Amino acid sequence: MSPQTAELPRPLEGITVIDLTIALAGPYATLLLSGLGARVIKVENPRGGDRVRNNAPYFGRDGLTMQRRHDDDISLGTLERTRGKESVTLDLKHPAGREVFADLVRQADVVVENYSRGTADRLGVGYAAAAAINPRIVYCSISGFGQAGEPGTGKAMDAIVQALSGTMMTSGSPGDPPVRVGFPIGDLSAPLYAVIGVLGALRQAEATGIGQHVDVSMLGSLTALVAGEQSHLLTRLGLSGRNGRFMPRLAPFGVFETADGWVAVCAPEDKFARGVLTALGRPELLADGRFTTRDARVAHADEFHALIEEWSRKHPQDQVIAALEAHGVPCAPVRDPAEAVGDASLLSRGDTVALHHPAYGTADGLIGSGMPVHMSRSRTDLADGVPRLGEDSRLVYRELLGYSAERIDGLVADGAI
Repeated sequence: MSPQTAELPRPLEGITVIDLTIALAGPYATLLLSGLGARVIKVENPRGGDRVRNNAPYFGRDGLTMQRRHDDDISLGTLERTRGKESVTLDLKHPAGREVFADLVRQADVVVENYSRGTADRLGVGYAAAAAINPRIVYCSISGFGQAGEPGTGKAMDAIVQALSGTMMTSGSPGDPPVRVGFPIGDLSAPLYAVIGVLGALRQAEATGIGQHVDVSMLGSLTALVAGEQSHLLTRLGLSGRNGRFMPRLAPFGVFETADGWVAVCAPEDKFARGVLTALGRPELLADGRFTTRDARVAHADEFHALIEEWSRKHPQDQVIAALEAHGVPCAPVRDPAEAVGDASLLSRGDTVALHHPAYGTADGLIGSGMPVHMSRSRTDLADGVPRLGEDSRLVYRELLGYSAERIDGLVADGAI
């Protein structure tokens, strides 16, 4: 949406978020809050900051590299997830650092953290400490297993969560080894629920003056998605929860090979199934009892899918799609990630966007996530600016907290910031 059509303030304009997060799940949640208009102040350890700052690949004067060659090379994780945020340095283990944190909480509406369970409390910056300072605070914790800590008490990585959630056993064919989803779906599903929780808690805080603790687990978030598809019940009905390229219970439904690529076809309804048979040039099968009803197609899914692929393998991808679309069948080419994120329509909407280095701009194909939430009267987008570690410390501590230059200098000298 252009600024000229934004009649209302940004949805979270006036909301201040203290961002204690690191890595992916937490920073993505606060990135989305920034995209909705919140002021996000990213608190980083003065000795190195968020570890993502040192994760390859990097972008800089030499373009895209797997090793940092220059001091101003910036990791893609930083270019992606610190956009629109302010970076301040603060040592939360330092007594003076915790005092600064308390002052930040007094001025804030939201705190988000994704430390291992119990770490924030041990540091003295957990929900209890924050609520004692500011009863209106909405405090969001994103962890692997939730604040109760079960199941599992170790550190949660995306692959661990995919394994425990059942996700790895929903892809692939029967008998295949577990299949890890190729992008970190556990890390990226939890922040979506976290933002939903924060928005709900903010609404209640505005109405009641009382904040609360929003507890989101990666395992719970991803398992909830797995449960929603009911694949765990299919075996009771004689179906496999793992069907490779096809979904027999919605037949014809799946990914089919063509002469030069792949096509996804989703045709569970009668009219779509008839369109498939017509596109195949098999009108005599329109009256075949195996394919006339949905239940019959499910019972004969393997036969139907074999018919389609026998035909599709003989033709180029574009011809297969054209034939199916001519008869109203929902279908699409299978694209690789570079094609997908560079889709002109998505770029024009801001669902994906070019990433920008503050000194060296962008490069062909340097594309990251955008803000795929669009409102008719409010602007929602992600800013380009990527802060250096601690770039905004003096501004935030002076203007938001009212610290004098002498006090800030003292905190720097003590190693607190």
